Amino acid sequence: MPASAIRIGINPISWSNDDLPALGGETPLSTALSEGKEIGYEGFELNGKFPKDAKGVADVLKPYELALVSGWYSSRLASRSVAEEIEAIAGHVDLLKHNGANVLVYGEVADSIQGQRIRLVERPRFHSDSTWQAYADKLTELARFTLSQGVRLAYHHHMGAYVESPEDIDQLMARTGSEVGLLFDSGHCYMGGGEPLQVLRKHIARVCHVHFKDVRKPVVQLARNNLWSFPDCIVNGTFTVPGDGDIDFAALLDVLIEARYEGWLVVEAEQDPAVAPSYVYAKKGYETLRNLLAAAQENHLGLHQPAQRSL
Repeated sequence: MPASAIRIGINPISWSNDDLPALGGETPLSTALSEGKEIGYEGFELNGKFPKDAKGVADVLKPYELALVSGWYSSRLASRSVAEEIEAIAGHVDLLKHNGANVLVYGEVADSIQGQRIRLVERPRFHSDSTWQAYADKLTELARFTLSQGVRLAYHHHMGAYVESPEDIDQLMARTGSEVGLLFDSGHCYMGGGEPLQVLRKHIARVCHVHFKDVRKPVVQLARNNLWSFPDCIVNGTFTVPGDGDIDFAALLDVLIEARYEGWLVVEAEQDPAVAPSYVYAKKGYETLRNLLAAAQENHLGLHQPAQRSL
């Protein structure tokens, strides 16, 4: 597998947080882009500080020679019709397509509590087979539309939303068509009660985008024991960048490479930049993944080299 098949990008959340604007809200987008480029990242995902039109995004990224990786879309498909959602999502799909991004980060925010200080145990759930299937059918139809425009829907399982736990991911993947891709987020997977390596192996065929977020396991335990909200998790340091927490990213990379994954690894860690300085942590995440990726690719290449015949 060529090294260029997997690229390392980052989400600006390391510098400023859209869910909690007080965290890094004063930091201009230019700081994130210039520091990210200096560190070595090849591309950025969108955040709220980017322009909302395709040309504006291109103009912002061009001076830094950075690619557009993807961008979050807040969907309300659980409470809207497919036709309404297609109309709402079309502009975002167009923006991504015209900037070379071929995956869309899909977040279901209908009834979500992710941005509120409400206990995560009170998140929304689909309680019957019929509601699950109705949602899944709509999602497949929506994904078919985005794919027709050259952009694959990458469903983000997310804390505080309908699809959070490994059981939710199983249901979603079983009930939707192959048009629906899966965004695998290591941090949300662990916090949602899953074992990241197990979940990745199970659904690798549908994974089209990857967020590599680390967790501090002792803080995760505190979050569960004290019934924290998602914002509580963020400000108390549940999440961090790869290399600073407890997830085994080398094992996850082995699965991705063996499956011939071609796409982005996105460093994303919801933290308070006043506590976890943006540049320092973004650099740690990049260097950790760059070194692990190089080692994993070398190991994979060695395992698949033909044996030399002895004379």
